Amino acid sequence: MDKALHLVFCVIATMLLLRESRQAGEKNGQKMLAASRSGFVLLYRVDSRGPEEGLPTLTVTTILEDPYVMVRGAELEGYCIDLLKALAAMLRFSYRVKVVGDGRYGAVSSRGNWTGMIGEILRQEADIAVAPLTVTSAREEVVSFTTPFLQTGIGILLRKDTVSQEMSFFHFLAPFSKETWTGLLFAYVLTCFCLFLVARLSPCEWNEPKNEENHFTFLNSLWFGAGALALQGVTPRPKAVSVRVVAAVWWLFTIALLAAYIANFTALLSSGSEQLPIETFEDLVKQRKLEFGTLDGSSTFYFFKNSKNPIHQMIYEYMDKRRDHVLVKTYQEAVERVMESNYAFIGESISQDLAAARHCNLIRAPEVIGARGFGIATAQASQWTKKLSIAVLKLRESGDLDYLRNKWWETSCLHKSRDRWSPLQPQALGGLFLTLAIGLALGVIAAVAELLNKSRRAAGHVKKSCCSIFTEEICARLRIKESTRPSQE
Repeated sequence: MDKALHLVFCVIATMLLLRESRQAGEKNGQKMLAASRSGFVLLYRVDSRGPEEGLPTLTVTTILEDPYVMVRGAELEGYCIDLLKALAAMLRFSYRVKVVGDGRYGAVSSRGNWTGMIGEILRQEADIAVAPLTVTSAREEVVSFTTPFLQTGIGILLRKDTVSQEMSFFHFLAPFSKETWTGLLFAYVLTCFCLFLVARLSPCEWNEPKNEENHFTFLNSLWFGAGALALQGVTPRPKAVSVRVVAAVWWLFTIALLAAYIANFTALLSSGSEQLPIETFEDLVKQRKLEFGTLDGSSTFYFFKNSKNPIHQMIYEYMDKRRDHVLVKTYQEAVERVMESNYAFIGESISQDLAAARHCNLIRAPEVIGARGFGIATAQASQWTKKLSIAVLKLRESGDLDYLRNKWWETSCLHKSRDRWSPLQPQALGGLFLTLAIGLALGVIAAVAELLNKSRRAAGHVKKSCCSIFTEEICARLRIKESTRPSQE
């Protein structure tokens, strides 16, 4: 009995000790998180295999940035953490993750020393750096990079209400391009001229040119074509088959054209995708409404510093003169500043795509410059550089990198992409213009055939050739005076 009581007491004591140790661990985790925010280093062990298996253990430095590395409770998660797990499973190594102490990526300080994750690798405080770390020539001189696992560039992040512009006075012309409007005007004039010509040639529309007036004058033909564009019936009404063919083809053309215009104009108003006033870096430099900057000491800042492009030099001079005001310390600070003030953030386009996906009132400008990639940094002459590069290539070939990209860049907005609206080009209406041209040709041919038929009948009555009667009819209908031979005395 005593042994049983002793066993029960030991079991209860063990459970109490385990519970206290778990609570103490949670408290220590919260203290460590608070300490990291105060400037100390935060260590995480997120490997699934311990040192007892005889695997090499790597110290991995990273930086907290959504969605690459994020804190969830007492653990880390994100794109880089999933990538690190996949690499560890392929290359069979154990690892522990530490958040960079100074919260920087890596740049040369005023004293000539490297800061951030690059500095920790140079000081042998970490073996590798798995983070959104841009591969640059300056960093490549002191550390080694693997094959990039993400491709990116430099873009402009804006708030939608700061870049929206008022509609122009002639915004109703936007559904069609300038070429389309020019083609429409040419088609209108050509159709009205053909209507005027066919009405004069057709004997069914104009029986006696010498004794009566033709209703389809050129001005009346223009008015008839304009009335068809407005879907209104106007006079005069066509009588001959040839004139009706031209009128019917023009009505068909105008109905299809109006349908395309209304559809495109409705899409324009509903999408609200009018031209942004800031689409390029040149537009950003020319405007005076928004301030703009980038991360202090980032590769983006040094890209503009070293660039020979005049626009890029103007951007660098603007940021360098207002360094304390426009440069931000963290990416989260940049996003908050864009959302709360008239500020444009210049940074990695892939990170800006994530911000636009998470915050529906943000948008990235279309232009992207300086194509670059994110790589894993290792010490120079490290044995892990080539192994990690091959592993990254295998993950890309298997589609795992694309899966991680879609997983962590999934948008929370109702619209998953901003559809760029564009005016309707003439190529989209090419078949419609061709149909109109064929109809006009058929109308002219029908009018000539009607006139030729009348001339043949008249030639039989007056005992003249059909060609002479046909020539006389054309001259009379087109008001052409026949050339008279000078009389001889």
